[in-house]
Amino acid sequence: MMAAGSSIEPFWLIFANHNTPEIYALLESMRIGNISKTDAKSNISDLNDPYAKEPSRHRALKINGHKPFCAETPSSLLIESFNTPADLFYVRNHLPVPEIDLKTYTVEIAIEEDTKKTIDFEGIKKYPKYTVTSAIMCGGNRRSEMAEVKPLKGLSWGVGAVGNATWSGARLCDILKDLGINEEDYDHVQFEGHDVDPSGMPYGASIPISKAMDPRADVLLAYEMNGQPIPKDHGFPIRVIVPGVVGARNVKWLDKIIISKIESQSQWQQGDYKAFSPNTDWDNVDFSKAPAIQEMPVISAICKPEQSEQVKIKDGKIDVKGYAWSGGGRKIIRVDVTCDKGNTWHTADLIKQDLNAKEGRHWSWTLWSINLPVDTKLKEVEIWSKAVDSSYNVQPETVKNIWNLRGFLCNAYHRVKVQLN
Repeated sequence: MMAAGSSIEPFWLIFANHNTPEIYALLESMRIGNISKTDAKSNISDLNDPYAKEPSRHRALKINGHKPFCAETPSSLLIESFNTPADLFYVRNHLPVPEIDLKTYTVEIAIEEDTKKTIDFEGIKKYPKYTVTSAIMCGGNRRSEMAEVKPLKGLSWGVGAVGNATWSGARLCDILKDLGINEEDYDHVQFEGHDVDPSGMPYGASIPISKAMDPRADVLLAYEMNGQPIPKDHGFPIRVIVPGVVGARNVKWLDKIIISKIESQSQWQQGDYKAFSPNTDWDNVDFSKAPAIQEMPVISAICKPEQSEQVKIKDGKIDVKGYAWSGGGRKIIRVDVTCDKGNTWHTADLIKQDLNAKEGRHWSWTLWSINLPVDTKLKEVEIWSKAVDSSYNVQPETVKNIWNLRGFLCNAYHRVKVQLN
């Protein structure tokens, strides 16, 4: 449909994650014939691989998709540091990583598509520099658990599609104020990236203008990650950082900002990154009936020990570690852990939090740890974790009751079964 009568090859190369045996089998079932060898030879495309210039990646990353590149941090490495190193930070790309020349790079700012200002990189750096420590989480984090309940569509993420980093750059509210934008006149701020599909359509997303113009929301046009220039995979030279909001709205390789009365009309705002009732399937889904995901729900995950790991008991206890986070700037106030199916709960120690964060601006994750008492007569236990945030939101008990056809917002109790010795 996107090719609209033209060659489908450019799209096939861009969306190469569909290049799988399952898709080939589906296409084979639709075969109606073969073109002649002469025609086939005359139609050989000389297209270059759009992923040929992708950046190098850390070998420790767990790859969930090659083209476009998608990879998560192994859970055992995820909680080694409060700030995730840039080369171990999860990567969720939707299109090839664009080649950008900093010397000619600019950001266009438009009001309802009419250009009002174009700022180059140095121009953005002239605004006051702010630093925010914030987690970013993919809406599909922990999707693999939903796929165990019932098949769904999406990359099989574990617990590692999340990272915490210190981001520095200009506040979006300062730039919009400089333009004289009146918040009451508009409803949304759209972002477009330099990453484009073969038809020239860019990756796009939007956030409410109330968040974009609120100084307390800490929305940044970030050019540094953990004190260094943002790497290519994470949006060089500028990435939008919207703390407390699903990763899909944190647009990378920023090209254009549009102040508008309407949401972004991109596929990723209108036809994806939305969640539905468990009874909604691909025959009755209507994406227009659900709002785009913005702030994320409360979540926790057990990172150590890992599923099926052999765990040594010491003084009747085992070591358990993980992370917790809640969107919207809500602070994690408690993490409860059990290994007897909820008959006995134990409160974990919150070992690392951003203690300097103001109320309503707890953008960072929380790392937690517990020496969990276990029944030493057992050979196997299943550990559960659940987090509670400052609004007393708590994780739902089962994945089954929050299952949705795209596998988003999987925040049920996290469960890890381990062997004891």
